Amino acid sequence: NDSTRDVLAVVKTTCVHAALPGGVKFPDSAGAFHYEESGKLLSVTSNRFIHWSTSGDTVQLVEQSLDTNLLNNAVKLKFSHCTVLPGGVNIQETLNNVIILVCTNQSIHRLVLPHPSRMYRSELVTELHMQSIFTDVMKLSVQDSSHSAVIPSSVVQTGSPITSTAWLSQSGEAHYALASPAGGIMVVTLPPHDTQGSVSVLELKRSSMMWRLSGWMPTAIRGEQSPADLVLSVAVRELEEDSFIFALCQDHKLRMWSFREQACLLEADMLEYMPACKGVKRLSGQGHRLRLAFSSTTGLCLCVYLAVPQRGQFAVLQLVATDNNRYSLDHISSLFTTQETLVDFALTSTDIWGVWVDDSNTTVVKYINFEHNTAGQWNQVFVQPPPEEEVHIGVDQDPRIYRRGSERITDVSWETLKKEVTVAVESELQSSVTEFEFSQEEYRQLQVEFWSKFYACCLQYQEALSMPLGLTVSQHTNMVCLLKKGFVSFLLPCFAVDHLYLSYDEYLFSEEETPLTEDPEVGRDILQLVQCLRLVSDAVSGEMAYEMEKALEHLQSPERAAELVLENIDNVIEDIQNKLQDIRNPMAAMMVLLRELDLETDSEVGGDGPITPGQSLNMRISLSQLYGSSSAVSVVCQAVCHMTMTRALFCRDLLILQKLYLRFGDNVNTHARMHARTHTHTHTHTHTQDANLQHLTVLELSDTPALSTNRSVLSPQTVVELFYQTAARRIIISHIYSQQQSNSLLHWSHMISNVVNLLAQLLWPSNPGFQFPECLMANCQYTQLQEYVRLIGPWCQVNIGSCRFMLGQCYLANGEGQKALQCFQEAATEVEKEEFLMRLTGSEEEEPASTPRLQYYNKVLRLLEDVGLPELVIQLASLAITEAVSDVNSQAALWTRIFKHHLDLGHNSEAYEALTQNPDCSMQLDCLRQLVVVLCERSQLQDLVQFPYVNLHDEVVSIIESRARGLDLLAHNYYELLYAFHINRHNYRKAGTVMFEFGMRLGREVRTRLGLQKQVNCYLAALNCLRLIRPEYAWIVQPASGAVYERPGASPKRNSDGEFSSEPVKRQVDILELRDLEKEYILSRSRLTLAQHHPPSAAIAGSASAVEMVSLLVQTGLFDSALSVCQTFRLNLTPVFEGLTFKCVKLQFGGEETQNEAWSWLAANQLSSVVNTKESRSDFIHLNFIDIKESRHLSFI
Repeated sequence: NDSTRDVLAVVKTTCVHAALPGGVKFPDSAGAFHYEESGKLLSVTSNRFIHWSTSGDTVQLVEQSLDTNLLNNAVKLKFSHCTVLPGGVNIQETLNNVIILVCTNQSIHRLVLPHPSRMYRSELVTELHMQSIFTDVMKLSVQDSSHSAVIPSSVVQTGSPITSTAWLSQSGEAHYALASPAGGIMVVTLPPHDTQGSVSVLELKRSSMMWRLSGWMPTAIRGEQSPADLVLSVAVRELEEDSFIFALCQDHKLRMWSFREQACLLEADMLEYMPACKGVKRLSGQGHRLRLAFSSTTGLCLCVYLAVPQRGQFAVLQLVATDNNRYSLDHISSLFTTQETLVDFALTSTDIWGVWVDDSNTTVVKYINFEHNTAGQWNQVFVQPPPEEEVHIGVDQDPRIYRRGSERITDVSWETLKKEVTVAVESELQSSVTEFEFSQEEYRQLQVEFWSKFYACCLQYQEALSMPLGLTVSQHTNMVCLLKKGFVSFLLPCFAVDHLYLSYDEYLFSEEETPLTEDPEVGRDILQLVQCLRLVSDAVSGEMAYEMEKALEHLQSPERAAELVLENIDNVIEDIQNKLQDIRNPMAAMMVLLRELDLETDSEVGGDGPITPGQSLNMRISLSQLYGSSSAVSVVCQAVCHMTMTRALFCRDLLILQKLYLRFGDNVNTHARMHARTHTHTHTHTHTQDANLQHLTVLELSDTPALSTNRSVLSPQTVVELFYQTAARRIIISHIYSQQQSNSLLHWSHMISNVVNLLAQLLWPSNPGFQFPECLMANCQYTQLQEYVRLIGPWCQVNIGSCRFMLGQCYLANGEGQKALQCFQEAATEVEKEEFLMRLTGSEEEEPASTPRLQYYNKVLRLLEDVGLPELVIQLASLAITEAVSDVNSQAALWTRIFKHHLDLGHNSEAYEALTQNPDCSMQLDCLRQLVVVLCERSQLQDLVQFPYVNLHDEVVSIIESRARGLDLLAHNYYELLYAFHINRHNYRKAGTVMFEFGMRLGREVRTRLGLQKQVNCYLAALNCLRLIRPEYAWIVQPASGAVYERPGASPKRNSDGEFSSEPVKRQVDILELRDLEKEYILSRSRLTLAQHHPPSAAIAGSASAVEMVSLLVQTGLFDSALSVCQTFRLNLTPVFEGLTFKCVKLQFGGEETQNEAWSWLAANQLSSVVNTKESRSDFIHLNFIDIKESRHLSFI
């Protein structure tokens, strides 16, 4: 089924005559028009047609395509105060236009629309959507006098026309044939739409006389008047530049009028073709119908339906031309029908298709070949059954079970609709409750009651929309559609085994030539067996079927479920047993049936190659769109759903029947083997039914990469639709056209059978292809994918590893990492056996590993890293290492991965252990460098220092040294780290060397008070280190003045400016002993003292020599420090005393301000033995200070 819910344009027209009171009301009707090139692949109108329905004063037209989605494809025409006549809508196409002709009981209308082949600028139409011919229908003026006319009042005064037809002549004139209530036919003609002209009216009646009256007065061929020639059904066919009007009249006679000659050329009594017609002549025959069909081989055929109570009949006749413009009818066949009420029928060159409604208002569709059917047996068409009147709700189920139908409603979203329905039903429930308190069980019972009422309302609505109105058969593609009030149902060919299972018993008796086998005895056994299956099916109640379905869904034993069902059908077991006794070879019959059910193929369907390689661009584009519209998607997937459900029931009944055989004790061993085979089929079909199709699971695609918008272009509603749209259709079409000519016609039965069968094969889990689970994974349908793997897990022996991988993906999406890891590990054993896993491992971008399994592990490791599960990465990498015993490169990469994730997790000891296991020296060094940097950044220096670094000691020192020398001194503490590293290993000389180097760099690069303070501490630490060593070893190596430190990555050939060095850099080293370090310490301490008392001096003190420092200290008044430097470096004291004497002289002659200033530098020197009282004068203290200094340092002078 397919329905349209596009926004409909409403065009209103008003007639001049008011509707007659008590006028005739015509039943609703429907019809269709198929484009001439609808069967050609390269045409823009391929698989494209227009269907319409009428109801009272309204005509609704919908243009539909199975290849592309048509925009603005529906229009509703409303004719005020008028009623559309039966047969009142006719559509024809010309080279440039599609012309719609409409007849009402008071007016005629013509709509001229552009032909699809003239609407698009390019012949290559590649869009998923195309504009319909109805896009600009609102711009048309339906009331324009050139496109409409009012039927003359002289005609409608006698009553409303009761039927009509219309056609377009070769010259472009629009003719409307109206059945006059007084008998005869009135033809109203509009001039061609692109020329000026007036409307003409012609009246045809039985007579040999005729004359013309121009203008609005009808031209009449007058004669005897009788209501017997009241036309009940009318049809027109243009032949040899003339239009022949065929009228089936109330007197059971068929009359053929020549429009050109305005004469009746043929009159035939239809009762001549009806045996035992006694008494029929007196009946009025109000239900008579007439249809035409033309083909190049048979010419023009007519089919007359004679509506006689209790014995309706079809008569098929052929029009034969004789000499002198005379015609006759040849009788081809008479076919009788059953008692149902005929709604509509269609005639083709070989068949009659009919749709009836029986006493229970059920739609019945049948067809018959009128040439080669001597038995007169009609063929069944299995109409999709209506939904069950009652839905069984299990105790573990919520009564609010939503199942999305086939309609695509675009007014509101599915979620919004569910919410509104829930609120409405719950509000109704709440308003009916009178008690304030009730138990949970009582509330559930109320829920079931009110939701059942809502479900019943939905069924009534669907039943009204499912009322059949018409039938259409395309003469170009042989596509048959059942036109209903709210839907269009597409009829598809039925597969042989489904046909047998669904056929009624009276049809089974006639299946002598069973299409499943050529052996007549086996054919009879198959018919008997199928009849037994039908008995079993009828005996299985809805509740038992539900329990068996639930058992299979929970992966319980189907044998046990079948036995439980068997225990409840004792009342029919005797009948079944009697029929089973007539089956000679049940084994052979079952094998034939199961072989027909089997969807397994030896090779994979289709392929990943391009569609029809070597074809033209036009052909490739047409194939890329074939059966790609939302209508085709819905039709194909519902067909697979229907087939799957039918075969699931078939397998269920066959399994029950086999259990019955085992109970009888006949052929136990044979049937046990058959039973196991049926077990497989039952499981699979139930899976497909439950997981994907029967419940029509609604897809929530907000998390799908390719369909991220709220209302996607294709809007798939089930996972099967999603699969067909995104992957399967391309594979199927490629497969079909690799085996047939691309210019062959699009024969509906052949094409749709292939598409449905191939889609079923692609869905079948036991086939080699794995595209369906791939599609679910690619579109993030993890819930459905997990259920799919669960249901096929116990029995499917194909793609086991691929299914485990998919299940792992589902667990990852649900946050169950450990379960995912377990699945990934289980899948690893199948990597070299399954095509999907081989493709997965073959897409490695990195250097491929030595074995496919290692490639697979690398793929999964990257997946786990992307998800962010480092613990699982470590576990899987550790497992993979055992597989990479002989592959050093893979081992190194895996150990590097383990190291990285341990380090990220803060597992420092495990990271170090992984580092030491790495067999690749360069990777090991990279890991070591990363370990040092990361632990330093985290300030986890204790771990870094205490690691043993077996065989890596020099590398660690080199890394830390290069980091220390290459980074900012104050921002990083790599020198302190290296110092601690050497101290921890009691290597005091190296520790002292590190701190001395640190101090030297601080003096050059950090000329601040903080830098000087750090330098003093560094030299002090270096002194402490050397004092811990025996004196003969208390020395360090220092680069000479002007030497540079080796930096990581420095070029040995170029200098710091990038120029080539003229000669190699010569390096000279000096040995520094303890006393040398003490000198540096004293000098550094004096610099710090100077910076503390005179901060601006810090910038120049850092690089000042001992002599320069003495001058700076004297200037600042730090005479103690100056004397200490002089003593340490054995410098002359004269500058110190000269400076001191100058200060004294300045003090003697200075004022109060000078006196106060003197106290600041005096305080910086040792005055404890001079300053005794607060009243001491500064000049007196100064003189005493000089005496003390001179006496203290006299010997030195």
